[in-house]
Amino acid sequence: MAQSVWGYDSDNGPERWHENYPMAKGDKQSPIEINSKDVQHDSSLASWHASYDPGAAKTILNNGRTCRVVFDDTFDRSVLRGGPLTGAYRLRQLHLHWGSSDDHGSEHVIDGVKYAAELHMVHWNPKHGNFAGALKQPDGVAVVGIFLKVGKTPKPEMKRILEEIDNIKTKGKEAPFQHFDPSILFPKSRDYWTYQGSFTTPPCEECITWILLREPIEVSSDQMAKLRSLSKSGENEPVNPLVDNWRPPQPVKGRIVRASFK
Repeated sequence: MAQSVWGYDSDNGPERWHENYPMAKGDKQSPIEINSKDVQHDSSLASWHASYDPGAAKTILNNGRTCRVVFDDTFDRSVLRGGPLTGAYRLRQLHLHWGSSDDHGSEHVIDGVKYAAELHMVHWNPKHGNFAGALKQPDGVAVVGIFLKVGKTPKPEMKRILEEIDNIKTKGKEAPFQHFDPSILFPKSRDYWTYQGSFTTPPCEECITWILLREPIEVSSDQMAKLRSLSKSGENEPVNPLVDNWRPPQPVKGRIVRASFK
Protein backbone atom coordinates (compact mmCIF):
# COMPACT_ATOMS: atom_id res chain seq x y z
CA MET A 1 0.00 0.00 0.00
CA ALA A 2 1.68 3.18 -1.20
CA GLN A 3 1.76 6.14 1.15
CA SER A 4 -0.48 8.38 -0.92
CA VAL A 5 -3.19 5.94 -1.88
CA TRP A 6 -5.07 5.18 1.31
CA GLY A 7 -8.78 4.98 0.75
CA TYR A 8 -11.87 3.00 1.67
CA ASP A 9 -11.57 -0.07 -0.57
CA SER A 10 -10.61 -3.52 0.67
CA ASP A 11 -7.02 -3.18 -0.55
CA ASN A 12 -6.34 0.26 0.99
CA GLY A 13 -9.15 0.74 3.52
CA PRO A 14 -9.33 1.36 7.27
CA GLU A 15 -8.22 -2.19 8.14
CA ARG A 16 -4.89 -1.54 6.43
CA TRP A 17 -4.17 2.10 7.25
CA HIS A 18 -1.89 1.16 10.15
CA GLU A 19 0.58 -0.43 7.70
CA ASN A 20 1.64 3.04 6.55
CA TYR A 21 0.24 5.12 9.40
CA PRO A 22 1.06 3.37 12.70
CA MET A 23 -0.85 6.03 14.67
CA ALA A 24 -4.04 4.40 13.34
CA LYS A 25 -3.50 1.75 16.02
CA GLY A 26 -3.06 4.36 18.79
CA ASP A 27 -4.91 4.60 22.09
CA LYS A 28 -7.05 7.64 21.28
CA GLN A 29 -8.49 6.82 17.87
CA SER A 30 -11.75 8.03 16.37
CA PRO A 31 -14.55 7.47 15.66
CA ILE A 32 -16.00 5.51 18.57
CA GLU A 33 -19.35 4.08 19.49
CA ILE A 34 -21.00 6.08 22.24
CA ASN A 35 -23.11 4.14 24.71
CA SER A 36 -25.37 6.35 26.81
CA LYS A 37 -24.93 4.10 29.83
CA ASP A 38 -21.17 4.77 29.87
CA VAL A 39 -21.40 8.53 29.32
CA GLN A 40 -20.72 10.85 32.25
CA HIS A 41 -22.83 13.97 32.54
CA ASP A 42 -20.49 16.85 33.39
CA SER A 43 -22.31 19.87 34.76
CA SER A 44 -19.15 21.97 34.44
CA LEU A 45 -19.22 21.68 30.63
CA ALA A 46 -20.06 25.10 29.25
CA SER A 47 -22.07 25.82 26.13
CA TRP A 48 -20.12 26.34 22.92
CA HIS A 49 -20.38 29.28 20.55
CA ALA A 50 -19.40 29.73 16.95
CA SER A 51 -18.97 33.12 15.32
CA TYR A 52 -18.43 32.53 11.64
CA ASP A 53 -17.78 35.14 8.96
CA PRO A 54 -19.64 34.08 5.77
CA GLY A 55 -16.96 35.89 3.77
CA ALA A 56 -14.36 33.37 4.95
CA ALA A 57 -15.71 30.58 2.70
CA LYS A 58 -13.38 30.05 -0.26
CA THR A 59 -13.76 26.88 -2.28
CA ILE A 60 -15.49 23.52 -2.47
CA LEU A 61 -13.61 20.50 -3.74
CA ASN A 62 -13.79 16.80 -4.46
CA ASN A 63 -10.47 15.24 -3.44
CA GLY A 64 -11.61 11.73 -4.32
CA ARG A 65 -12.27 10.88 -0.66
CA THR A 66 -14.79 13.50 0.44
CA CYS A 67 -16.47 16.75 -0.46
CA ARG A 68 -14.73 19.60 1.38
CA VAL A 69 -15.44 23.30 1.86
CA VAL A 70 -12.33 25.35 2.65
CA PHE A 71 -12.28 28.58 4.68
CA ASP A 72 -9.78 31.38 5.14
CA ASP A 73 -8.03 30.70 8.45
CA THR A 74 -5.21 33.24 8.26
CA PHE A 75 -6.66 35.16 11.22
CA ASP A 76 -9.40 34.77 13.85
CA ARG A 77 -12.16 35.28 11.32
CA SER A 78 -14.46 32.31 11.96
CA VAL A 79 -13.99 30.87 15.42
CA LEU A 80 -15.36 28.31 17.82
CA ARG A 81 -15.08 28.80 21.57
CA GLY A 82 -16.55 27.55 24.82
CA GLY A 83 -17.71 24.03 25.55
CA PRO A 84 -14.70 21.90 26.55
CA LEU A 85 -12.29 24.29 24.79
CA THR A 86 -9.90 26.90 26.14
CA GLY A 87 -9.47 29.84 23.81
CA ALA A 88 -10.72 30.35 20.25
CA TYR A 89 -10.26 27.75 17.51
CA ARG A 90 -10.26 28.81 13.84
CA LEU A 91 -12.49 27.12 11.28
CA ARG A 92 -10.35 25.60 8.52
CA GLN A 93 -12.64 23.27 6.59
CA LEU A 94 -15.77 21.18 6.71
CA HIS A 95 -16.32 17.84 5.02
CA LEU A 96 -18.70 14.88 5.05
CA HIS A 97 -18.66 11.12 5.44
CA TRP A 98 -21.56 9.11 4.01
CA GLY A 99 -22.75 5.63 3.11
CA SER A 100 -23.94 3.82 0.00
CA SER A 101 -27.50 3.81 1.34
CA ASP A 102 -29.51 5.84 3.88
CA ASP A 103 -29.11 3.33 6.74
CA HIS A 104 -25.38 3.90 7.38
CA GLY A 105 -22.60 6.35 6.66
CA SER A 106 -21.85 8.13 9.92
CA GLU A 107 -18.53 7.45 11.60
CA HIS A 108 -19.63 7.79 15.21
CA VAL A 109 -22.33 5.36 16.29
CA ILE A 110 -24.76 6.29 19.08
CA ASP A 111 -26.25 3.38 21.07
CA GLY A 112 -25.99 1.19 18.00
CA VAL A 113 -27.57 3.81 15.73
CA LYS A 114 -25.81 4.75 12.49
CA TYR A 115 -26.86 7.89 10.66
CA ALA A 116 -26.86 8.45 6.89
CA ALA A 117 -23.92 10.85 7.07
CA GLU A 118 -21.70 12.84 9.40
CA LEU A 119 -20.51 16.39 8.87
CA HIS A 120 -17.18 17.46 10.40
CA MET A 121 -16.26 21.09 11.01
CA VAL A 122 -12.51 21.19 11.59
CA HIS A 123 -11.04 23.99 13.75
CA TRP A 124 -7.47 24.48 15.00
CA ASN A 125 -5.87 26.26 17.91
CA PRO A 126 -3.80 29.24 16.68
CA LYS A 127 -1.67 29.26 19.83
CA HIS A 128 0.27 26.46 18.13
CA GLY A 129 1.35 28.78 15.30
CA ASN A 130 -0.05 27.00 12.29
CA PHE A 131 -2.20 24.01 11.37
CA ALA A 132 0.78 21.66 11.06
CA GLY A 133 1.91 22.67 14.56
CA ALA A 134 -1.59 22.13 15.95
CA LEU A 135 -1.61 18.55 14.66
CA LYS A 136 1.21 17.73 17.07
CA GLN A 137 -0.62 18.92 20.20
CA PRO A 138 -3.35 17.18 22.20
CA ASP A 139 -5.36 20.42 22.28
CA GLY A 140 -4.52 21.33 18.70
CA VAL A 141 -7.79 20.67 16.91
CA ALA A 142 -11.51 20.79 17.71
CA VAL A 143 -14.05 19.11 15.47
CA VAL A 144 -17.79 19.70 15.66
CA GLY A 145 -19.55 16.57 14.43
CA ILE A 146 -23.12 16.79 13.15
CA PHE A 147 -25.21 13.76 12.20
CA LEU A 148 -27.40 13.80 9.11
CA LYS A 149 -30.52 11.70 9.24
CA VAL A 150 -32.90 11.07 6.40
CA GLY A 151 -36.39 12.45 6.81
CA LYS A 152 -39.21 13.91 4.76
CA THR A 153 -37.97 17.47 4.69
CA PRO A 154 -34.82 18.38 2.81
CA LYS A 155 -32.49 20.62 4.79
CA PRO A 156 -32.53 23.94 2.93
CA GLU A 157 -29.21 24.76 4.57
CA MET A 158 -27.50 21.79 2.86
CA LYS A 159 -28.78 23.04 -0.46
CA ARG A 160 -25.87 25.42 -1.09
CA ILE A 161 -23.32 22.63 -0.75
CA LEU A 162 -25.34 20.19 -2.84
CA GLU A 163 -25.97 22.70 -5.62
CA GLU A 164 -22.23 22.78 -6.23
CA ILE A 165 -21.89 18.99 -6.53
CA ASP A 166 -22.37 19.11 -10.31
CA ASN A 167 -19.33 21.38 -10.58
CA ILE A 168 -17.07 19.01 -8.64
CA LYS A 169 -18.33 15.65 -9.92
CA THR A 170 -14.88 14.10 -10.36
CA LYS A 171 -11.73 13.80 -8.27
CA GLY A 172 -9.55 16.91 -8.28
CA LYS A 173 -12.33 19.31 -9.22
CA GLU A 174 -12.63 22.53 -7.26
CA ALA A 175 -15.14 25.40 -7.52
CA PRO A 176 -15.42 28.82 -5.88
CA PHE A 177 -17.71 28.73 -2.84
CA GLN A 178 -18.29 32.20 -1.49
CA HIS A 179 -20.47 33.82 1.15
CA PHE A 180 -21.50 30.80 3.15
CA ASP A 181 -22.27 30.78 6.86
CA PRO A 182 -21.69 27.22 8.10
CA SER A 183 -23.51 27.91 11.36
CA ILE A 184 -26.78 27.41 9.43
CA LEU A 185 -25.91 23.71 9.55
CA PHE A 186 -26.17 23.51 13.34
CA PRO A 187 -29.24 21.78 14.80
CA LYS A 188 -31.47 23.68 17.23
CA SER A 189 -30.10 21.98 20.31
CA ARG A 190 -26.58 22.73 21.49
CA ASP A 191 -26.33 19.52 23.56
CA TYR A 192 -23.13 17.61 22.92
CA TRP A 193 -20.86 14.73 23.85
CA THR A 194 -17.14 15.36 24.08
CA TYR A 195 -14.05 13.14 24.22
CA GLN A 196 -10.38 13.15 23.19
CA GLY A 197 -9.73 11.45 19.89
CA SER A 198 -8.14 11.59 16.49
CA PHE A 199 -8.64 12.41 12.86
CA THR A 200 -10.66 9.63 11.22
CA THR A 201 -8.39 9.70 8.14
CA PRO A 202 -4.65 8.98 7.87
CA PRO A 203 -2.31 9.80 9.47
CA CYS A 204 -5.00 9.71 12.23
CA GLU A 205 -3.24 12.25 14.49
CA GLU A 206 -4.48 12.17 18.10
CA CYS A 207 -5.01 15.89 18.56
CA ILE A 208 -8.78 16.30 18.52
CA THR A 209 -11.28 17.45 21.09
CA TRP A 210 -14.53 16.13 19.65
CA ILE A 211 -17.78 18.03 20.13
CA LEU A 212 -20.48 15.70 18.84
CA LEU A 213 -23.92 17.25 18.65
CA ARG A 214 -26.71 15.10 20.03
CA GLU A 215 -29.45 16.33 17.70
CA PRO A 216 -29.08 15.34 14.03
CA ILE A 217 -30.06 17.60 11.16
CA GLU A 218 -32.52 16.26 8.65
CA VAL A 219 -31.85 15.81 4.94
CA SER A 220 -33.97 14.19 2.25
CA SER A 221 -33.19 10.93 0.51
CA ASP A 222 -32.72 12.94 -2.71
CA GLN A 223 -30.13 15.13 -1.02
CA MET A 224 -28.20 12.04 0.08
CA ALA A 225 -28.41 10.63 -3.46
CA LYS A 226 -26.88 13.86 -4.73
CA LEU A 227 -23.88 13.39 -2.45
CA ARG A 228 -23.50 9.84 -3.75
CA SER A 229 -23.35 11.12 -7.32
CA LEU A 230 -19.78 12.31 -6.71
CA SER A 231 -17.08 10.21 -8.32
CA LYS A 232 -13.81 9.14 -6.71
CA SER A 233 -12.19 8.82 -10.14
CA GLY A 234 -10.81 11.58 -12.36
CA GLU A 235 -12.52 13.35 -15.22
CA ASN A 236 -11.58 11.00 -18.07
CA GLU A 237 -11.92 7.79 -16.07
CA PRO A 238 -14.98 5.57 -15.66
CA VAL A 239 -17.33 6.85 -12.96
CA ASN A 240 -16.59 5.24 -9.62
CA PRO A 241 -19.14 6.46 -7.06
CA LEU A 242 -17.71 8.11 -3.96
CA VAL A 243 -19.62 6.27 -1.21
CA ASP A 244 -18.86 4.57 2.11
CA ASN A 245 -16.04 6.98 2.95
CA TRP A 246 -16.37 6.31 6.69
CA ARG A 247 -14.06 4.68 9.19
CA PRO A 248 -15.65 2.13 11.53
CA PRO A 249 -15.62 2.72 15.32
CA GLN A 250 -12.28 2.22 17.07
CA PRO A 251 -11.55 0.80 20.56
CA VAL A 252 -12.40 3.27 23.34
CA LYS A 253 -9.48 2.08 25.50
CA GLY A 254 -10.63 3.58 28.77
CA ARG A 255 -11.49 7.05 27.50
CA ILE A 256 -14.33 8.88 29.16
CA VAL A 257 -17.09 10.42 27.07
CA ARG A 258 -18.68 13.40 28.81
CA ALA A 259 -22.10 14.87 28.05
CA SER A 260 -23.25 18.47 28.45
CA PHE A 261 -26.79 17.21 29.07
CA LYS A 262 -28.48 14.75 31.43
